[in-house]
Amino acid sequence: MLTRLSLSQFRSYADAIVVPGPGFVLLTGDNGAGKTNVLEAVSLLSPGRGLRRASLSEMARDDGPGGFGVAAQLSSPLPDFREGPGVGASVSEPLNDHTKGHPQPLHEIVEGSPIDLGTGTTATAPERRQVRINGAAASANALSEWLSILWLTPAMDRLFSESPLGRRQFFDRLVLALEPGHAGHSARYEAAMRARNKLLSHPDRPDPAWLAALEAGMAEHGVAIAQARDRTLAALAARLEAQPEGPFARAGLAFDGWRLADEDALRRALKEGRGRDAAAGRTLAGPHRTDLVVSHLGKQQPADRCSTGEQKALLLAIILAHADLVADRLQRRPILLLDEVAAHLDPARRAALFARLAEAGGQVWLTGTEPSLFDAIAEATWLEVANGRIAPR
Repeated sequence: MLTRLSLSQFRSYADAIVVPGPGFVLLTGDNGAGKTNVLEAVSLLSPGRGLRRASLSEMARDDGPGGFGVAAQLSSPLPDFREGPGVGASVSEPLNDHTKGHPQPLHEIVEGSPIDLGTGTTATAPERRQVRINGAAASANALSEWLSILWLTPAMDRLFSESPLGRRQFFDRLVLALEPGHAGHSARYEAAMRARNKLLSHPDRPDPAWLAALEAGMAEHGVAIAQARDRTLAALAARLEAQPEGPFARAGLAFDGWRLADEDALRRALKEGRGRDAAAGRTLAGPHRTDLVVSHLGKQQPADRCSTGEQKALLLAIILAHADLVADRLQRRPILLLDEVAAHLDPARRAALFARLAEAGGQVWLTGTEPSLFDAIAEATWLEVANGRIAPR
């Protein structure tokens, strides 16, 4: 779990320090107060662009000096800092400098010792993300070695009715929580595909050797992506199908579109499709052409034909089952970020959700405009968000 979260020049916060306890972390406040900004900061402690998928320059505070910092400490509390769950009012220096410290080689980290994670940008390079782990420079993909983070936001309510891209991104986040190497394969595949598309669009005859090298890279990393997705889907689908009928429905999972082939088959398909891909302006074979298909098993109905409430319940079922799967596989529970989830559930489903989360354990961050939504939660770090500040409630 996170035991400290520091924000500097991030979104609506000039600076703030949150010291959450274990279990539930509740953030309440009016619409626009900055609750989701806190969850977004936590989501940046994993690879990718965070739960809003915003550009890095958008995350820096509008009237700030430029750049932002997010830092966190894992595992151990800070006895010299905290007297109880709460929030500090200031950070004395920007986190880009604050998190540098003296790098500790990762192989020297003692089991059970605190781990410091930091990420952010500078005013001179607002779209270049920097990451530090215990003061040492690292890649964003390395964050997944330390934390698994899953989230559910109101924007994801449209997941089943919009384009396949959103569903692939959602599922790849689930894969990443189980297989940290998935991020690296995805980044290399996308880079090779962009280079191939650019080469095919050139008016001169593309270099066949260069194309073949790019296609070989796409085949290697594309098959690794597909295999990781298949492993995750098989394990998660089996867990979901075995669950009894309950308040969150049972979700069926499957893939549609491009399906797994070996490296040679994908390489051949890319080579044979060069003319077609050049005419289309994009690559038409590979794991980026796969779609996630979700169904309501109890009703034998596709998710996109279910009601809004049923779709929310299906998403929750997937997230909760996957959190259990991560805990079983990695012996650590993922951090859950549930934005405005309680407000969209009826009282019975809300009570069932809180009971299940409490029983499972792990750190769960929840936001809501009405404190009464969380009356059924007995113990929590409860924070009030208003005017760019966070204070214990």
